[in-house]
Amino acid sequence: MSRRPLVRDLLKEKEADLTASERKLTAVLVDNSMVAGLQSITRLAESAQVSTPTVIRLARKLGFDGFGDLQDAIRDDIAARIKEPLAKLEAADHDTPPDHIVSRFVAGAMGNINRTLERLDLGDFDRAAEMLSDPARELHFMGGRITRSNAHYFFNHMQIIRPRVFLMDSSPSVWPQSLLDMGAQSVLVIFDIRRYEKELEKLASLAEGQGVSILLFTDIWGSAIEQHAEVCFRAAVEVPSSWDSTLAINFLVEALIAEVQSRHSVSSAERISALEKTIGQSRIFRGI
Repeated sequence: MSRRPLVRDLLKEKEADLTASERKLTAVLVDNSMVAGLQSITRLAESAQVSTPTVIRLARKLGFDGFGDLQDAIRDDIAARIKEPLAKLEAADHDTPPDHIVSRFVAGAMGNINRTLERLDLGDFDRAAEMLSDPARELHFMGGRITRSNAHYFFNHMQIIRPRVFLMDSSPSVWPQSLLDMGAQSVLVIFDIRRYEKELEKLASLAEGQGVSILLFTDIWGSAIEQHAEVCFRAAVEVPSSWDSTLAINFLVEALIAEVQSRHSVSSAERISALEKTIGQSRIFRGI
Protein backbone atom coordinates (compact mmCIF):
# COMPACT_ATOMS: atom_id res chain seq x y z
CA MET A 1 0.00 0.00 0.00
CA SER A 2 1.51 3.33 -1.10
CA ARG A 3 1.82 6.08 1.44
CA ARG A 4 0.00 9.36 0.75
CA PRO A 5 2.16 12.41 -0.01
CA LEU A 6 3.21 14.59 2.93
CA VAL A 7 0.96 17.59 3.54
CA ARG A 8 4.02 19.82 3.02
CA ASP A 9 4.52 18.26 -0.44
CA LEU A 10 0.83 18.67 -1.30
CA LEU A 11 1.05 22.36 -0.43
CA LYS A 12 4.02 22.79 -2.74
CA GLU A 13 2.31 20.81 -5.52
CA LYS A 14 -0.84 22.96 -5.35
CA GLU A 15 0.99 26.26 -4.84
CA ALA A 16 0.10 27.67 -8.27
CA ASP A 17 -3.62 27.06 -7.67
CA LEU A 18 -3.79 28.77 -4.28
CA THR A 19 -5.38 32.16 -3.61
CA ALA A 20 -3.52 34.91 -1.74
CA SER A 21 -5.31 34.00 1.51
CA GLU A 22 -4.51 30.33 1.06
CA ARG A 23 -0.84 31.21 0.51
CA LYS A 24 -0.83 33.16 3.80
CA LEU A 25 -2.25 30.09 5.52
CA THR A 26 0.33 27.85 3.84
CA ALA A 27 3.14 30.12 5.06
CA VAL A 28 1.98 29.80 8.66
CA LEU A 29 1.87 26.00 8.40
CA VAL A 30 5.27 25.65 6.73
CA ASP A 31 7.03 28.27 8.91
CA ASN A 32 5.98 26.40 12.06
CA SER A 33 6.94 22.94 10.74
CA MET A 34 3.22 22.12 10.42
CA VAL A 35 2.75 22.30 14.23
CA ALA A 36 0.35 25.24 13.78
CA GLY A 37 -2.01 22.81 12.06
CA LEU A 38 -2.56 20.97 15.34
CA GLN A 39 -4.52 23.85 16.86
CA SER A 40 -8.24 24.51 16.38
CA ILE A 41 -9.49 25.75 13.03
CA THR A 42 -10.37 29.10 14.62
CA ARG A 43 -6.90 29.54 16.12
CA LEU A 44 -5.21 28.53 12.89
CA ALA A 45 -7.30 31.00 10.91
CA GLU A 46 -6.49 33.76 13.40
CA SER A 47 -2.77 32.94 13.26
CA ALA A 48 -2.79 33.30 9.48
CA GLN A 49 -5.22 36.25 9.53
CA VAL A 50 -7.62 34.45 7.21
CA SER A 51 -11.18 33.18 7.56
CA THR A 52 -12.15 29.68 8.70
CA PRO A 53 -13.74 28.98 5.27
CA THR A 54 -10.28 29.63 3.78
CA VAL A 55 -8.87 26.85 5.97
CA ILE A 56 -11.60 24.48 4.82
CA ARG A 57 -11.10 25.40 1.15
CA LEU A 58 -7.37 24.77 1.42
CA ALA A 59 -8.00 21.36 2.99
CA ARG A 60 -10.29 20.41 0.12
CA LYS A 61 -7.86 21.66 -2.53
CA LEU A 62 -5.29 19.31 -1.02
CA GLY A 63 -7.72 16.40 -1.43
CA PHE A 64 -9.07 16.13 2.13
CA ASP A 65 -12.76 16.02 3.08
CA GLY A 66 -12.32 18.88 5.52
CA PHE A 67 -10.11 20.40 8.19
CA GLY A 68 -10.43 17.37 10.48
CA ASP A 69 -8.95 15.07 7.84
CA LEU A 70 -6.20 17.60 7.09
CA GLN A 71 -5.35 17.84 10.79
CA ASP A 72 -5.18 14.04 11.09
CA ALA A 73 -2.77 13.96 8.15
CA ILE A 74 -0.59 16.67 9.72
CA ARG A 75 -0.54 14.74 13.01
CA ASP A 76 0.52 11.57 11.15
CA ASP A 77 3.26 13.48 9.30
CA ILE A 78 4.66 14.91 12.52
CA ALA A 79 4.61 11.51 14.21
CA ALA A 80 6.39 9.96 11.21
CA ARG A 81 8.99 12.74 11.22
CA ILE A 82 9.68 12.13 14.89
CA LYS A 83 10.22 8.43 14.21
CA GLU A 84 12.63 9.01 11.32
CA PRO A 85 15.78 9.43 13.42
CA LEU A 86 15.12 6.10 15.13
CA ALA A 87 14.55 4.37 11.79
CA LYS A 88 17.80 5.79 10.46
CA LEU A 89 19.68 4.67 13.52
CA GLU A 90 18.29 1.13 13.23
CA ALA A 91 19.28 1.04 9.54
CA ALA A 92 22.84 1.89 10.52
CA ASP A 93 23.13 -0.87 13.10
CA HIS A 94 26.54 -1.86 11.74
CA ASP A 95 27.83 1.45 13.09
CA THR A 96 25.69 1.62 16.22
CA PRO A 97 24.82 -1.75 17.76
CA PRO A 98 21.23 -1.98 19.09
CA ASP A 99 22.53 -2.47 22.62
CA HIS A 100 24.69 0.68 22.44
CA ILE A 101 23.60 3.50 24.77
CA VAL A 102 22.98 5.82 21.79
CA SER A 103 20.54 3.33 20.24
CA ARG A 104 18.79 2.67 23.53
CA PHE A 105 18.60 6.35 24.44
CA VAL A 106 17.21 7.38 21.04
CA ALA A 107 14.58 4.64 21.29
CA GLY A 108 13.59 5.86 24.74
CA ALA A 109 13.53 9.54 23.82
CA MET A 110 11.54 9.06 20.61
CA GLY A 111 9.12 6.79 22.41
CA ASN A 112 8.64 9.48 25.06
CA ILE A 113 7.78 12.11 22.46
CA ASN A 114 5.33 9.76 20.70
CA ARG A 115 3.56 8.86 23.96
CA THR A 116 3.41 12.52 24.95
CA LEU A 117 1.81 13.44 21.62
CA GLU A 118 -0.73 10.63 22.00
CA ARG A 119 -1.76 12.07 25.38
CA LEU A 120 -1.76 15.70 24.25
CA ASP A 121 -5.13 17.47 24.51
CA LEU A 122 -5.16 20.16 21.82
CA GLY A 123 -7.79 22.06 23.79
CA ASP A 124 -5.36 22.30 26.71
CA PHE A 125 -2.62 23.39 24.32
CA ASP A 126 -4.83 26.21 23.01
CA ARG A 127 -5.78 27.28 26.54
CA ALA A 128 -2.13 27.40 27.56
CA ALA A 129 -1.22 29.41 24.46
CA GLU A 130 -4.02 31.87 25.27
CA MET A 131 -2.76 32.28 28.83
CA LEU A 132 0.80 32.86 27.67
CA SER A 133 -0.23 35.24 24.88
CA ASP A 134 -2.60 37.50 26.82
CA PRO A 135 -0.81 40.88 27.13
CA ALA A 136 -2.85 41.69 30.24
CA ARG A 137 -1.21 38.81 32.09
CA GLU A 138 2.25 38.70 33.60
CA LEU A 139 4.16 35.44 33.41
CA HIS A 140 6.34 33.86 36.12
CA PHE A 141 8.51 30.77 35.52
CA MET A 142 9.76 28.27 38.08
CA GLY A 143 11.48 24.89 37.79
CA GLY A 144 12.75 22.23 40.14
CA ARG A 145 16.23 20.87 40.72
CA ILE A 146 16.31 19.07 37.35
CA THR A 147 13.79 21.17 35.42
CA ARG A 148 15.15 24.62 36.30
CA SER A 149 16.89 24.69 32.92
CA ASN A 150 13.53 24.06 31.17
CA ALA A 151 11.97 26.97 33.04
CA HIS A 152 14.91 29.21 32.17
CA TYR A 153 14.75 28.21 28.48
CA PHE A 154 11.00 28.93 28.32
CA PHE A 155 11.44 32.24 30.16
CA ASN A 156 14.27 33.35 27.87
CA HIS A 157 12.16 32.94 24.74
CA MET A 158 8.98 34.42 26.19
CA GLN A 159 10.85 37.43 27.54
CA ILE A 160 12.02 38.20 24.00
CA ILE A 161 8.54 37.75 22.52
CA ARG A 162 6.52 39.81 25.01
CA PRO A 163 6.86 42.05 28.10
CA ARG A 164 5.98 41.32 31.75
CA VAL A 165 7.82 38.01 31.94
CA PHE A 166 9.74 37.01 35.08
CA LEU A 167 12.01 34.15 36.18
CA MET A 168 11.54 33.31 39.86
CA ASP A 169 14.52 32.89 42.15
CA SER A 170 15.39 29.28 43.02
CA SER A 171 15.54 30.10 46.73
CA PRO A 172 12.20 29.58 48.58
CA SER A 173 13.17 32.34 51.01
CA VAL A 174 12.70 34.87 48.18
CA TRP A 175 9.34 33.55 46.95
CA PRO A 176 7.16 35.66 49.29
CA GLN A 177 8.53 38.77 47.59
CA SER A 178 7.43 37.45 44.20
CA LEU A 179 4.05 36.28 45.51
CA LEU A 180 3.43 39.74 46.92
CA ASP A 181 2.72 41.14 43.45
CA MET A 182 0.92 38.13 41.97
CA GLY A 183 -2.85 38.03 41.48
CA ALA A 184 -5.67 37.16 39.10
CA GLN A 185 -3.75 38.56 36.11
CA SER A 186 -0.69 36.40 36.80
CA VAL A 187 0.30 33.04 35.31
CA LEU A 188 2.76 30.81 37.14
CA VAL A 189 4.46 28.24 34.89
CA ILE A 190 5.88 25.39 36.97
CA PHE A 191 7.97 22.37 35.99
CA ASP A 192 7.86 19.48 38.47
CA ILE A 193 8.83 15.88 37.70
CA ARG A 194 9.79 13.05 40.02
CA ARG A 195 11.16 13.35 42.64
CA TYR A 196 8.44 15.93 43.18
CA GLU A 197 9.43 18.90 45.28
CA LYS A 198 7.27 19.79 48.28
CA GLU A 199 8.41 23.40 48.18
CA LEU A 200 7.06 23.80 44.64
CA GLU A 201 3.73 22.33 45.73
CA LYS A 202 3.58 24.86 48.57
CA LEU A 203 4.39 27.67 46.14
CA ALA A 204 1.58 26.53 43.81
CA SER A 205 -0.89 26.35 46.71
CA LEU A 206 -0.04 29.87 47.88
CA ALA A 207 -0.21 31.24 44.34
CA GLU A 208 -3.59 29.61 43.69
CA GLY A 209 -4.87 31.17 46.90
CA GLN A 210 -4.07 34.58 45.42
CA GLY A 211 -5.99 33.87 42.22
CA VAL A 212 -2.93 33.03 40.10
CA SER A 213 -3.46 30.72 37.10
CA ILE A 214 -1.02 27.81 37.12
CA LEU A 215 0.37 26.04 34.07
CA LEU A 216 2.10 22.78 35.01
CA PHE A 217 4.56 20.59 33.11
CA THR A 218 5.02 17.23 34.80
CA ASP A 219 5.59 13.53 34.05
CA ILE A 220 3.02 10.84 33.25
CA TRP A 221 2.53 9.97 36.93
CA GLY A 222 1.63 13.56 37.77
CA SER A 223 2.87 16.04 40.35
CA ALA A 224 0.60 16.91 43.28
CA ILE A 225 0.63 20.44 41.86
CA GLU A 226 -1.88 19.22 39.28
CA GLN A 227 -4.70 19.83 41.78
CA HIS A 228 -3.83 23.54 41.68
CA ALA A 229 -3.22 23.80 37.92
CA GLU A 230 -5.57 25.33 35.37
CA VAL A 231 -3.73 23.46 32.61
CA CYS A 232 -1.45 20.45 33.06
CA PHE A 233 0.78 18.74 30.50
CA ARG A 234 1.95 15.21 31.31
CA ALA A 235 5.00 14.06 29.39
CA ALA A 236 6.82 10.72 29.23
CA VAL A 237 10.30 11.02 30.74
CA GLU A 238 11.81 7.52 31.17
CA VAL A 239 15.06 6.71 29.36
CA PRO A 240 17.93 4.24 30.01
CA SER A 241 19.63 6.58 32.47
CA SER A 242 19.73 7.41 36.16
CA TRP A 243 18.03 10.69 35.25
CA ASP A 244 14.71 11.33 33.55
CA SER A 245 14.68 13.00 30.13
CA THR A 246 12.88 16.31 29.57
CA LEU A 247 13.06 16.17 25.76
CA ALA A 248 9.31 15.53 25.44
CA ILE A 249 8.59 18.42 27.81
CA ASN A 250 10.77 20.71 25.73
CA PHE A 251 8.92 19.58 22.60
CA LEU A 252 5.73 21.00 24.13
CA VAL A 253 7.56 24.13 25.28
CA GLU A 254 8.92 24.84 21.79
CA ALA A 255 5.51 24.26 20.20
CA LEU A 256 4.00 26.78 22.63
CA ILE A 257 6.79 29.26 21.91
CA ALA A 258 6.03 28.97 18.18
CA GLU A 259 2.32 29.55 18.79
CA VAL A 260 2.81 32.55 21.09
CA GLN A 261 5.32 33.99 18.62
CA SER A 262 2.73 33.75 15.84
CA ARG A 263 0.20 35.64 17.97
CA HIS A 264 2.73 38.38 18.77
CA SER A 265 4.38 38.49 15.35
CA VAL A 266 4.34 42.29 14.99
CA SER A 267 5.16 43.28 18.57
CA SER A 268 7.78 40.55 18.99
CA ALA A 269 9.49 41.64 15.76
CA GLU A 270 9.77 45.14 17.22
CA ARG A 271 11.17 43.75 20.50
CA ILE A 272 13.68 41.56 18.70
CA SER A 273 14.78 44.51 16.57
CA ALA A 274 15.28 46.63 19.69
CA LEU A 275 17.15 43.78 21.35
CA GLU A 276 19.49 43.36 18.39
CA LYS A 277 20.18 47.09 18.44
CA THR A 278 21.06 46.94 22.14
CA ILE A 279 23.29 43.91 21.60
CA GLY A 280 25.10 45.79 18.85
CA GLN A 281 25.61 48.82 21.05
CA SER A 282 26.86 46.74 23.97
CA ARG A 283 29.27 44.71 21.78
CA ILE A 284 28.59 41.61 23.88
CA PHE A 285 29.08 39.23 20.98
CA ARG A 286 31.90 38.83 18.48
CA GLY A 287 31.47 40.36 15.08
CA ILE A 288 28.78 42.83 16.20
